[in-house]
Amino acid sequence: MAGTVSRMNKGESSFQARSATRDPFWMRATILTLGLGFFAIFLLLPLVVVFAEAFRKGFETYWAALVDPDAQSAIRLTLIAAAIAVPMNLVFGVSAAWAIAKYNFPGKAFLTTLIDLPFSVSPVIAGLIYVLVFGAQGWFGSWLSDHDIKVIFAVPGIVLATVFVTFPFVARELIPLMEAQGSDEEEAAIVLGASGWQTFWRVTLPNIKWGLLYGVILCNARAMGEFGAVSVVSGHIRGQTNTMPLHVEILYNEYQFAAAFAVASLLALLALVTIAVKSLVEGLASRTSTREGGR
Repeated sequence: MAGTVSRMNKGESSFQARSATRDPFWMRATILTLGLGFFAIFLLLPLVVVFAEAFRKGFETYWAALVDPDAQSAIRLTLIAAAIAVPMNLVFGVSAAWAIAKYNFPGKAFLTTLIDLPFSVSPVIAGLIYVLVFGAQGWFGSWLSDHDIKVIFAVPGIVLATVFVTFPFVARELIPLMEAQGSDEEEAAIVLGASGWQTFWRVTLPNIKWGLLYGVILCNARAMGEFGAVSVVSGHIRGQTNTMPLHVEILYNEYQFAAAFAVASLLALLALVTIAVKSLVEGLASRTSTREGGR
């Protein structure tokens, strides 16, 4: 009798727990409708408009806008800036995450704060800082001019601005991951006679590879789409210092809407590819962790 009462109480408790966590249908429908509506209006609709406007005058007009020499220069400069900024931030991100997660040292909290600085500073302000430092009237302007070195309104300034706005992404992905993993495996490898490089390549890197790849993807996406900081330091020299976002702005201001949307569609396509790669990486990481957890 006591066993029957106990099972009944457990059944009632289970039913009450399920009921407490099960929202009414109208509430679920409302939340789902609001979520899908927000997604459709603010994300999907602009994306559809970009591609529709890009191809509105036909594929020939679309292709002509992409093969235009100024557009080609903008595409090339965007890829160059990303190709330089991403590896630099990769090295910095891994080094900073390693130092913060594995060691205790004076100034650790300050270094962590500095990593978050580009998140709190407007990109326009960051670009202005570079102008004040490396511009013609800046701190190093006269020295750079005497040695015929151009930073502002040239490719080096664009790269510097891109590096600044993107350098937190890799570090911020790795720091919590490496802190959660701890340093037990690295210490065991060193005790067994492994060198510092061997420990990094054979122990640390395999443990952080998915977070590292995820951070690189986000860093690359931001590098290619950056506008504010690059706009300040570029000088908007057509065919020389315009990246893809800046080229889109110039074309739109000149009422060349088809060409502007054509280049914008290329940026949108890069964003979609980034999202696809990000989802693939997350899926692979999830399956890998599931397999390792089942062993």
